[in-house]
Amino acid sequence: MAAPVTPGSLAPIPVAPGDLSRGGSRGPPDLPAEPKQLPELIRLKRDGGRLSEGDIRGFVSAVVDGSAQGAQIGAMLMAIRLRGMDLEETVALTQAMAKSGQQLEWPKAWHQQLVDKHSTGGVGDKVSLVLAPALAACGCKVPMISGRGLGHTGGTLDKLESIPGFTVIQSPEQSKKLVPADGILYEARDVTATVDSLPLITASILSKKVVENLSALVMDVKFGEAAVFPSQAEARELARALVGVGAGLGLRVAAALTAMDNPLGRSVGHTLEVEEALLCMDGEGPPDLRDLVTKLGGALLWLSGQAETQAEGADRVAATLDHGSARGCFERMLAMQGVDPGLARDLCSGTPAQRHQLLPRAQRQEELLAPADGTPWLRVHLDAPALSGPQRCALQGALVLSDRAPFTAPSPFVELILPPTDTQQ
Repeated sequence: MAAPVTPGSLAPIPVAPGDLSRGGSRGPPDLPAEPKQLPELIRLKRDGGRLSEGDIRGFVSAVVDGSAQGAQIGAMLMAIRLRGMDLEETVALTQAMAKSGQQLEWPKAWHQQLVDKHSTGGVGDKVSLVLAPALAACGCKVPMISGRGLGHTGGTLDKLESIPGFTVIQSPEQSKKLVPADGILYEARDVTATVDSLPLITASILSKKVVENLSALVMDVKFGEAAVFPSQAEARELARALVGVGAGLGLRVAAALTAMDNPLGRSVGHTLEVEEALLCMDGEGPPDLRDLVTKLGGALLWLSGQAETQAEGADRVAATLDHGSARGCFERMLAMQGVDPGLARDLCSGTPAQRHQLLPRAQRQEELLAPADGTPWLRVHLDAPALSGPQRCALQGALVLSDRAPFTAPSPFVELILPPTDTQQ
């Protein structure tokens, strides 16, 4: 596959065997190469070879039409996991996966307004619940193909489904037809110990974004003890891959590195995180959550050409939180996705105490006391039996008391990795 040609650059014109346009004798035209069989493709990648764009399309096609056996899919995934893929191979894999199903189509007038954000996930990460309506209040269109939780972290869909009546799938048939290759490959990765493959992670994430036909995308790549990637170096490697592959696909992608050594905000758990998201849309709530929402939103508005600078974009997003317009968009979204309009209105206009009564609650709560002065420092909501002694000890072990004066926690936003200059419009 040739390297992508950016505006203002030149690319050599390939000369096929027998082509007389550059001299030489005319020979019989070459016949198209026979597509390689799956065992040959697996062997090629297993031995460290490079897969062509046609090879990758053939593999993905076989995955989707069912002609690839489970053992062959697993073998190819392991070969990719062990041997890796270069940038052009990863671009080709992402493109093939995206084209394995339907594409979302929008009015042409919407193009510059179509933006999205994706997170690698972290404990207490409820940014999407706030950012999507905030961006909508800024005039953006936010398709946001979202997912469920991975491991011990809840996903955006899980959190939204904690709101009574909320229906996450509006068109079941269309959902099945969007990027079917990713569903098959993801399931296979989960049982073949290949989930952590950088090219496979990149292709899985971006294939679902390519079908949205976006103007701009911001990735929130988290690192730290409460994130998938423990080190900043690992997170940066994925961030650079996402930005580079996005550029190869013609998609403007920026990647934010955000620290996740602590849960985001003060609440963890689906319903509790919905309550905290609403508090943020009241213009209040934890400062780290607001900071991340405004910075990611500001970057998106700038990338898509809807703000002159990132700071201007961040100010516009903050204004939607302070003036209630983001909360108004959230209320309309709830009502359009199955929530009773009265409940949606009461949730978005009520006090925190009223909201708590409107949403599902755990059967019991247990509070843990700080050992120094006896005031509660943690409240656990649970339907399961009461906390055991070892569980209480483990939780209390997370508390560190200090004689230092209270201080403001640093922003979780560490760095924004931008697309190559020559891909920016």
